[in-house]
Amino acid sequence: MTDVVPSKNPPSNPEPEEPKTTSSESEQAESEPRLLEGVSTARTRRQRKPEKKRSFWKELPILIVTALVLTILIQTFLARVYVIPSESMEMTLIGCAGCTDDRVLVDKLSYDFTTVQAGDVIVFKAPDNWDKSEFQSQQSDNPIVSTIENIGSAISLFPPNEYDLIKRVIAVGGQTVSCCQDNKVVVDGKPINEEPYIYWRPDYPPTQPTFGPVKVPDGKLWVMGDNRNNSDDSRFQGHGDLLAGTVPVSNVIGKARLIVLPPTRWGTVTTVNPQAQASALHAPAWQQGLPLGIGMAAAFPTVWVGRRVRRRLFGLFARGDR
Repeated sequence: MTDVVPSKNPPSNPEPEEPKTTSSESEQAESEPRLLEGVSTARTRRQRKPEKKRSFWKELPILIVTALVLTILIQTFLARVYVIPSESMEMTLIGCAGCTDDRVLVDKLSYDFTTVQAGDVIVFKAPDNWDKSEFQSQQSDNPIVSTIENIGSAISLFPPNEYDLIKRVIAVGGQTVSCCQDNKVVVDGKPINEEPYIYWRPDYPPTQPTFGPVKVPDGKLWVMGDNRNNSDDSRFQGHGDLLAGTVPVSNVIGKARLIVLPPTRWGTVTTVNPQAQASALHAPAWQQGLPLGIGMAAAFPTVWVGRRVRRRLFGLFARGDR
């Protein structure tokens, strides 16, 4: 019998061989950190690179052109300042020889959404049949100069080459107007009792001349000056034909809103409907406060935008001085 004796030196388990790395794989492993480092460095350089700022002299023409375009758009479609050259609207508006004529901001947008109402103070182009003897064109006969003046007129550097007037609307199309009953204008058979804006020139009799009755055609307006005994308005411009004294609504340029110059007369232009009853003249308190509330709400964004613009301009000028 043969005894089976365990072996004194059992075979040991071989250790797993490490995978051999090829030369190409080794180069790739070494290059990856370098690529990442290069990307990171390039990104850092881009972030640190200062922004190239525009030259002041390059931005200045852009600002000037933008300002001119905005001015033309605003004055064509929104609002424009007009000079009051006569006494016919005193004392609501001042315009006389030897005094500083009022400058009035005229709203051109309102009548795109609403109709002209009695009591509105409007600027309008004089109808063709109205007396224009007082109008003197200031435009040059030179075609080149007149073109420059027309462009300047668009931005208020020159007055428009047209005969524009300002009066108060007393009656609108379809209404019948006449004078007088107790020295008061009569509309649709009722005397106008509420005309707090009337002014009587001291050296003229404080009376209104009689006229009418005349029915204002549709699409026309009957206008009169607040300086009631010293105004050449619808009562006289027809030269006896009262219908010819009416103003087409299409001639209306806009509604006078604010007196902007001189500073001592800053304020709103009074709008009082002369046909309204005394009890209806004053709106409820909450409605009277609406303009103030809207003004306050608009004031904050306006001031904010103004500050941003001022900072921008200040930065441009400061940059231009360097």
